[in-house]
Amino acid sequence: MDNRISRIITGTILGFTVLGMISYGGVPLFLLTLIVIYFATKEYVLILRHKGFYPSIKVILFADAFFAILAYLNKFNMLSFAVTISSIAAFIWVLFKGRQPYIANVATTILGFIYSGLFPLYLIFIRDIGTHPQYMYMIKMPSEHEGLGYLVLLFFCVLFTDTGCYYFGMKFGKHKLAPVISPNKTIEGSIGGSLCSLLGAIGIGYFYHIAWYHCIVIGLLIAFFAQIGDLCESLIKRDAGVKDSGNTLPGHGGFLDRTDSYVFTLPVLYYYFQYFIYTDGTLNNILQFFKGLI
Repeated sequence: MDNRISRIITGTILGFTVLGMISYGGVPLFLLTLIVIYFATKEYVLILRHKGFYPSIKVILFADAFFAILAYLNKFNMLSFAVTISSIAAFIWVLFKGRQPYIANVATTILGFIYSGLFPLYLIFIRDIGTHPQYMYMIKMPSEHEGLGYLVLLFFCVLFTDTGCYYFGMKFGKHKLAPVISPNKTIEGSIGGSLCSLLGAIGIGYFYHIAWYHCIVIGLLIAFFAQIGDLCESLIKRDAGVKDSGNTLPGHGGFLDRTDSYVFTLPVLYYYFQYFIYTDGTLNNILQFFKGLI
């Protein structure tokens, strides 16, 4: 089968599956997140082994499971405890494993459960905004659809960013964006992708009654961190000397290749949605702070 056809078929199936699970939330979304984390973790470890490092997949998967359970139970306040325990476990594993290089193996193990385990779980945290009792103290009343709207906006804006970068880069690309890390990416493509994200955020944000100035910030944040996530995954692969993170998804490479644009976008947008839009309090506090300085 032609690579472009398999890419379209795989992308279409993935897109509708992800949207369906995001819309339903709960257990289906949790299972989707677990699947992504599991395969992304395996791909990450294999990539690092190409570089001669040996992060512990057992420690990473232990940490992933620990984080996932806390995310499902919405125990966000316990994540720092989980990260601490998992980091200590990484040191202990290297201490008794006795395999060189020691420091690199500790560092890549910790990076592994943060990068491929913790960050993807913000998918659940965003979806859960407004659906749990602890949100009752906030300014807005809980809404089953609050987090869903935020996720739909994020999902499509990342898609618009990737699509815009590709087509604007193909048509207008002349100046390299990061020639050493990703030679095919151009400044023109980056600008085009950012414009697509911005317009998408304004259009979808209007549907979900998000203020226009928030939509502008959201569109730019998604465009920036989606592209940074893509470049950072390219950096890891290039440093390790591999082309794709895997071949699990026909026409798309591996799970890391398909989720790299979300890795940084999810946590960054969670904090923006949570503290600048949903509570509508932090922004006012910041404005009052600067007003006091003046």
